Amino acid sequence: MMKEVKGMSNRRKRLVSVLALLTMTAGLFAGVAGCKKDEGNTKGGAKDTIVIATMSETPSLTPNEHSAVAGTYMNLLTYESLLYRDMDMKLQPCLAESYKNISDTEWEFKIRKGVKFHTGEEMTVEDVKASLDWAQNFPLIKTNTENIKQVDIIDDETIKITTFEPCAVILENLAANGNAIVPKKLIDAGNNFNENPIGTGPYVFKEWKMGDSLTFEAFEDYWDGEPKIKNMIWKIIPEGSSRTIALEAGEIDFIVEVEQMDIDRLENNEDVKVYKYEATDYNCMQLNHEYGYFGDPLVRHAINAAINKENVVTVAANGLGTPVKTQTPANLDGCSEENADDYDVEKAKQYLEEAGVNPADINFSIICSNDMKKRAGEVIQADLKKIGINCTLESMDLATYLSATTEGNFSASIGGTNSSSQIGYCKYLFHSDSIGGANRARMVDSKVDSLIEEAMVTLDEDEHREVMEELNAYLNELCVHIPLWQPIALRAYNAKLKGVEINALGTLYFKDCYWEE
Repeated sequence: MMKEVKGMSNRRKRLVSVLALLTMTAGLFAGVAGCKKDEGNTKGGAKDTIVIATMSETPSLTPNEHSAVAGTYMNLLTYESLLYRDMDMKLQPCLAESYKNISDTEWEFKIRKGVKFHTGEEMTVEDVKASLDWAQNFPLIKTNTENIKQVDIIDDETIKITTFEPCAVILENLAANGNAIVPKKLIDAGNNFNENPIGTGPYVFKEWKMGDSLTFEAFEDYWDGEPKIKNMIWKIIPEGSSRTIALEAGEIDFIVEVEQMDIDRLENNEDVKVYKYEATDYNCMQLNHEYGYFGDPLVRHAINAAINKENVVTVAANGLGTPVKTQTPANLDGCSEENADDYDVEKAKQYLEEAGVNPADINFSIICSNDMKKRAGEVIQADLKKIGINCTLESMDLATYLSATTEGNFSASIGGTNSSSQIGYCKYLFHSDSIGGANRARMVDSKVDSLIEEAMVTLDEDEHREVMEELNAYLNELCVHIPLWQPIALRAYNAKLKGVEINALGTLYFKDCYWEE
C-alpha cells in the first residue's frame, strides 16, 4: 500500500507527520537569524533590517562544497530542498508538495508549483533532477547523496527517486542543504554558486566582504510569502565578548554563538532576550588515528580516562552543558554507555602500562578554532600532564581548521557536530567512506562499517535501535574520540525581535521573525 504525505501551502502551519519508521536523520544542518537595530532604517514605522553576529565565516556559499555549520547558516537563506525539518524535529514537505513511498527502494515526489528561483524563472522537475544529479559530484556531502541510485522524471510535476537498497535515511538526505534545488540552466552554464548563490530561498544574496560581512535581501517572489524583515547583514565577529558588547550597544541584533562567560550579564539586561535549549550538539577531542600512538585504543582510553569532563564543562562552557562519556550524543535514541570510560586517573595510568607506552613519548598539538575550545584545551592539557603526557594548543581560524582536519594534517582537535539521529551521526563520523570528510579519526574498521550499513537498511524501529546500541557499545570499546560535553545551546537577541523559535538542531527560520512595532 502506498502512503502519501501532503504539505499545506504555508509552512508556518503544522503539517502532517512523515512516516515514523523513516524519521532518522543523516543530514547535519542548522540555521539561525535575527534583525538590525538601526533606528534610522525603518519602513512604515518598523525597522526593516537585521544584523546577526556569528563567530566563523562560511567556507563557501555553494550548498554542497562544505560540511560546516557556518556554511549551512548561509545556505538556508538562499537555498531550499525537497523537505525541511520543523520545530518538532519532524520532516515536512518543502519544495516537494507531497510524496509517497512506492516500494522499499522507490519514492515519488510531487513538485510544488509556482516556486520561483531568484532569477525569476519558475522551478521545474528538470531543475530538481539536475540538482540531485549534480550533488552526486561533491565528496564532502556524499553521505547525503550516495544512497540515490537514480532520479527519473515521471511527468511535469512528478519525479521518482530510486535508492540502491532500502534506506532508512533517504528522507533525511533529501532535506539536507547539499541536495538543494538550483536552476538547471546555471548548472549547465557552469555557474559559480559560491559567487552567485541562486536558489529558491527567502533571501537573495547581495554582497560578501571577506572577513567582515555578508548581506542579503528579502526575496519578494518567495513562494511562502515575502520575509517580514527586508534586509539582513551577517557580521563576522570571532571574539565572544566583542559580540556581547556589540549586542548591548545596539550595533547588532542577534548573536548565534553566545559567549558563555557573559550569560549572567545578558540575562540581567532587559533589552536582551536569551534563548536556551537542549541541543543535539556534541563536543569531543578528535584524534587522528594515523598519528603517533593514537592508533592504539589503549592509548586513547588512557587519554579519555585522564580528563575530568566536569571541569571541562565548568571552564569551557561556564557550566552550561552536560559532560558525556559516550562516543555519540546521549540524547539520541540508540546511545549506549557500555564500555565507556569514567574519569579515573589511576585507570588512565594502567591503560598506558598495558599499552607499553612511555607517556613522555606522547606529544601532540590540539587545534582550537575558538575561545571556548581553547578553554577546554587548557583543562585537557593540565589533566594529561598529571599522567606524564605533554600537549600544546594551536589556534586556527575555522576555514584552516576544517581544511587541516578533513585532509588529516593534524594530530588532535576539539570539534563539534550535531545530528537528529544516531545513524546520521555514526555514518557521518565513523564510516570509512567518510574519510576525507567528517571521519577525522581516519578510522577504518570493518565491524563499524558493517553495523552502520546494517542499520541503514533496517527499517523496523526496535531492530534498528538494537543495531545502533551494539554499534555504540563497540565505538565506546574503540574509544574513537575523546567525548567531552553536550552544551546547553544559547542564542541572544534584541528583545524587540519577535517570532524567534529554534529547534534542537539550532535551526531558526528567520523569515518568520519580525520587529515589534
